[in-house]
Amino acid sequence: MATSDATQSGDGAPRRGNGEGGTDGQSPGDVVGLKEIGFGEVKHGLPDKETCLTVLQKMLLIRRFEERAGEMYAKAKIGGFLHLCIGEEATIVGATQALRETDYLMSTYREHGQAIARGTRPNEVMAELFGREGGCSSGRGGSMHLFDWDKRFLGGYGIVGGSLPLSAGVALACDYMGTEDVILSMMGDGATNQGTFGETMNLAALWSLPVVFVIINNQFGMGTALHRHSAVTDLSMKAQGFGVPGTRCDGMDVLDVHDVVTKALRSAREDRKPQLVEAVTYRFRGHSMADPEEYRTKDEVEEWRERDPIQAFANRLQDEGVISKEQFEELDEKAIETIDEAVRFADQSPFPDLDSLYDDVYVVDSDVPAWWTVDERSPEVHRGEQEREAGEIPHQLAEAGAAYANVGDREARSRRQKDGDEGDEDSGDDAGEGEQSGDEPEAEGGAD
Repeated sequence: MATSDATQSGDGAPRRGNGEGGTDGQSPGDVVGLKEIGFGEVKHGLPDKETCLTVLQKMLLIRRFEERAGEMYAKAKIGGFLHLCIGEEATIVGATQALRETDYLMSTYREHGQAIARGTRPNEVMAELFGREGGCSSGRGGSMHLFDWDKRFLGGYGIVGGSLPLSAGVALACDYMGTEDVILSMMGDGATNQGTFGETMNLAALWSLPVVFVIINNQFGMGTALHRHSAVTDLSMKAQGFGVPGTRCDGMDVLDVHDVVTKALRSAREDRKPQLVEAVTYRFRGHSMADPEEYRTKDEVEEWRERDPIQAFANRLQDEGVISKEQFEELDEKAIETIDEAVRFADQSPFPDLDSLYDDVYVVDSDVPAWWTVDERSPEVHRGEQEREAGEIPHQLAEAGAAYANVGDREARSRRQKDGDEGDEDSGDDAGEGEQSGDEPEAEGGAD
């Protein structure tokens, strides 16, 4: 069930304090327009048992993955930024379950769940977070830039709203090639304030592109409450002026999300009418692992946690006799075991070799008198793409630099050094041995 006939401005949204002392957010009862979509109510019958189990397993797997990723970040196994989707599992699984295998998916930087829901193995996702070669982006993307072409998951993007024009481009390609494929493009509520939002909606409607945009409205753009960053708080209405109709769904109800997104995909696919869906949900953790969460109270978070999408769906399955409590616990234990294996896989996967630093980096055609990448770490300056053929001095300096910065994997580096020594037993050069960094993860930067 969804609604598209009610618009609310920021003036109509209840305020809770002045934003100080953790009172800037809203409880479920304060969010305008939720009664109209039956938020928290049972609106759809259960699908067949196999589908129910698949949906529950995916949500459990995402939850356990995110929890473990947070633990690994605290142990400095993961560098950079880490944004967890705990609480948003119903929106992610419900939406992606509506896709065909040939459809495309794009997401924001909070996209671990999307990759797993689309079918990327948790091993490869965790290894990517660890920056290892076994990762789905070969250790080059990290948490915010997962990619899996085989699953037609075209990535997470670190720029707020940056993936929206790219989504329109993919939709244009689908239309140009005459396929029935559609792209599902996910964004956060903060992205609706970016210039790319309006530009993309206009082109999508103008060119009748097969695209469905899903706003994951978790109530906050970073640490700013929705009613403080958007004049219109019913985000399903924000694209109508550009010709893209919108609907709203209960983002904590996996079946409601699936129903609304399925209808939107059908309209985009069959009628070539782009659609916008707002899924009203909530993130139980901070914006990132570096977020002190001073903008909301513990009571507010706990009130939303009472609507935990996984527990709500599991309880319904038990109440209607689909599974027992013991079977649910077995599924949960299986998810934990899968994530345990993902951590082991990531730990055992090697770091990318330093010689691969410039692999897959775009280089201007040889007819153009310019280089995109230049290695100037030694007197033997050379093009980045020629790193593997560089002399011994650049390699030694690169290894020494890594050791001096205390980064990289000492054991893996030692194996490479040993392999090199087999061909030159007289070298005896052990420069460049480094150890795993023990530094704390870096602080969070600006984002949605």
